[in-house]
Amino acid sequence: MDSYINSSSFFKNNNPEELAEKYGTPLYVYNEEILRSRMRAVAGVITKYPYTANYSIKANTNIHILKLALEEGLNCDAMSVGEITMLLKSGFPKERIFFVPNNVSDEELSFAIEKEIMTSLDSLSQLERFGRLNPGGRCAVRINPGVGAGHSEKVVTGGKKTKFGIAEEDIDKIFGIAEEYSLKIAGINQHIGSLFMSPEPYLEAVKNILRIAERFEGLEFIDFGGGYGIPYHKLDDEAPYPIDEFREALEPILTDFVERYGYAPLFKSEPGRYCVAEGSVILGRVNAIKQNAGKKYAGCDIGMNVLVRPSMYGSWHDVEVIRNGKVVSRDDLSEITVVGNICESGDILAKERMLPEIKEEDLVCILDTGAYGYSMCSTYNSRPRPAEVMVKKDGSVELIRRRETIEDLMTLF
Repeated sequence: MDSYINSSSFFKNNNPEELAEKYGTPLYVYNEEILRSRMRAVAGVITKYPYTANYSIKANTNIHILKLALEEGLNCDAMSVGEITMLLKSGFPKERIFFVPNNVSDEELSFAIEKEIMTSLDSLSQLERFGRLNPGGRCAVRINPGVGAGHSEKVVTGGKKTKFGIAEEDIDKIFGIAEEYSLKIAGINQHIGSLFMSPEPYLEAVKNILRIAERFEGLEFIDFGGGYGIPYHKLDDEAPYPIDEFREALEPILTDFVERYGYAPLFKSEPGRYCVAEGSVILGRVNAIKQNAGKKYAGCDIGMNVLVRPSMYGSWHDVEVIRNGKVVSRDDLSEITVVGNICESGDILAKERMLPEIKEEDLVCILDTGAYGYSMCSTYNSRPRPAEVMVKKDGSVELIRRRETIEDLMTLF
């Protein structure tokens, strides 16, 4: 693929150079149509049985994006009191919020209990804590499925080397705690990890948790987790996650379970990245070109404070170069490393990439930044966080979060 920006009409009729001049750089730019299309895709994963896709909002908590999820019929997962508050402010009713924390205090659990929000407990001690706070209450438990998958060991959330979930051998202890505090276990949930591009690990985990579900009587829901990947190497024509193939393979597994269990509980999934990653890019200004020991570097204003994934996980994000508002052709490529403006040797966006010639004052456009981009931003080096804008369906552009200022950084002192 020569240009994702062009092939997807990402900016519609807007000139990215004009957006950069108006709103400043670095700048997160979202495309409403792409966001809605991905949300609709996950909302239709299961059609034969009761189903809801719970958008995992840790991927992106911008309230304007949460409102899109609400309009597209998604429910949502929250990991903290802050995320619950974001969802309530966005208009989500309590019934459409699922609280899936780990290692939280009485205060956080009490907040969810008072708001009557369904909560999943991911350890025996947290389940007991919930029971003490809310005897006779309803809750869910997170099971470690024994299967893990993901692009980095730091995002694998199932299997034997993770902090998440209750091990299968401790399920009888779940029943004991539930009986002690008269708790109703309304649902079970799992998560195997993030960014897998083959359906097979997920399907195996579904089979496994459905087997485990048969040990629970009267479940109201079973949550299979999320983690569907997106093609971060799209400029090299990486294939997207085969969601249609996945859907076809999933249905007979569910049918077999329903026949054994006697009825179909509500099935859930927890997509985060898939909903939002491809719906955003970051525009950054190139401020320096230099050579060090025969290696060429392009220094821009997208530091690891703006996008930490490459530094944290070694993650790949495709890069396009924009000059005078137009994408520079990839016909003539040479090796260059794109770096940010943070005082860290690890502040690298794209290491030793084959890219078109980059000049000072060009824009670099970092693709697929809608998931775990802004939500993981920091003010490291005392750099204010960037603005976010949305390219609407009609081509208009809306500021959905203003740029932070130095004065904002001072307000907590």
